[in-house]
Amino acid sequence: MAERPLEVSLPRAAYWDAAFFAREQRAIFWDQWFYAGRANRLSEPGAFAVLDIDGESVIVVRDRDGSLHGHINLCRHRGSRLLCGEGVQRGAIRCPYHGWSYALDGTLVATPFVEDEDVPAAARRLYPVAVDTWGGFLFVNINGKRSLLDQLGAVPKRIARYPLADLTTVRSIVYDVDANWKVILENYNECYHCAGVHPELCRVVPAFKRHGGAELDWERGIPHREGAWTFTFSGTTSREPFPGLDDDERRRHKGELIYPNFMLSLSAEHVAAFSLWPKSPSKTVVQCDFLFHPSEVAKPDFDPSDAIDFWDLVNRQDWGICASVQSGMSSQRFESGFYAPMEDYSLDIRRYIQERLGDA
Repeated sequence: MAERPLEVSLPRAAYWDAAFFAREQRAIFWDQWFYAGRANRLSEPGAFAVLDIDGESVIVVRDRDGSLHGHINLCRHRGSRLLCGEGVQRGAIRCPYHGWSYALDGTLVATPFVEDEDVPAAARRLYPVAVDTWGGFLFVNINGKRSLLDQLGAVPKRIARYPLADLTTVRSIVYDVDANWKVILENYNECYHCAGVHPELCRVVPAFKRHGGAELDWERGIPHREGAWTFTFSGTTSREPFPGLDDDERRRHKGELIYPNFMLSLSAEHVAAFSLWPKSPSKTVVQCDFLFHPSEVAKPDFDPSDAIDFWDLVNRQDWGICASVQSGMSSQRFESGFYAPMEDYSLDIRRYIQERLGDA
């Protein structure tokens, strides 16, 4: 019986064309829930962060009552930016240009030398951006047409026993990757490359290289080698597994890809959370947050370097090969690639793009 033919990948334009990238901005990054890091970075009343959501500047701020608000970073008077970076807003958000001021919920509260009744209704609040959280993770949606739980689908149920909301960010590493955001997601979604790119990882998780990484049961989790149970160079650690995990979760590794920009890798006692920030068709910033349980962090001998150093090596191997793919696809001879059978999860990116951008 003949094997099925290899599936065709997305075309070259999907990885290099500026017009294609602009369509993705509107149809994906500004229309879907975009993962923006851990919510506890904004724990204090008045704490804010200005986020670049693929070219759109967004303010996320914690109100005095504990609620989170999102706004387009744009004064309704003349269009000046309002805030930059991160910090704590002690009072109203004041425009640096003419002093128009807004409450943290976006309501206009002051217009110097302009009578209140003279301000049009359309200018009385900042443009809103939807904000929500799940598992201690922060998400923003510029158009706000869909609930976050609807977009997350079955993911929360699959990993419900991991105490995600309780975890502490111990360290973050930011990487500048010379690759399209979809190349990074395609790479995350298959282990056909693991034997050649990740020898250290495959020593801990031999299943990643068997049969080209085919037939991996991600829902149950991927088994480590005998005696290993976490992502470190030795496959072990002195840290205790998270409380409440089942037997599989205490011995296996799980991973979730949450479109469009969230890669989540779950070990028994730590989590690596990746946020992708597309900057251009060929440039992506990736932030990797390393999360541990507070009870372990509080121990006097706590040292997360066994996991973080291991991940940093694996990450750099991935970003290097992704950059190689991106560079190769710049060739005038490249029209599209092909997905091998063990890359079926990578094929899913083609479906995701087609559903939102059509067949072009």
